[in-house]
Amino acid sequence: MDRIVLIVVGLGLCAVGCGPAGPARYDVSGTVTFDGQPVPIGTITFVPAGGNTGPGGTAGIEAGRFDTASTGKGPTGGPHVAIITGFDGKTVGGVEQVQEGSPLFIDYREDVDLPKEATVRDFNVPGSARLKPTPPPPPGRKA
Repeated sequence: MDRIVLIVVGLGLCAVGCGPAGPARYDVSGTVTFDGQPVPIGTITFVPAGGNTGPGGTAGIEAGRFDTASTGKGPTGGPHVAIITGFDGKTVGGVEQVQEGSPLFIDYREDVDLPKEATVRDFNVPGSARLKPTPPPPPGRKA
C-alpha cells in the first residue's frame, strides 16, 4: 500500500513538473536601421506594456539584423515597448577596450503590438535620435 501511495505521489509530481513553463513565447526577427543605414551592433529588448504581464524578450543586433530565436528569449504576444540601443561597431581603446564602439543613440523606444505567432518586424531609428555631443563647460566652471 505504501508503495502505491509513493508511486501516485511521484507521478503527480512528474505531471506538475512536465507542464508548460509559463506563457507562450514567440520569436521576433527583423532589421534595425538608423537614419536609413543598418545598425552595426546593439540590442533590442521587448518590455511588456499596457497590461501585458509578459515575459518580455531580447536579442542582439548585428549588421542590422536581430532574431530572438538566437537567445531563446522571445516575448509574449500583445503590447510591448521595443527599446533599442545602437553602436558604431568601431572598437574604442583606453583602459578597457569597448568592442561595441561609440553609441549612435541610446534607448530609442517604440510602441509595438506583437502577434501571438513568430513574426518579422523591422525598425527604423530616425536620425533625430542621434546622440548630441555634450558641450564643454564655460570657462571657470568645473564639469
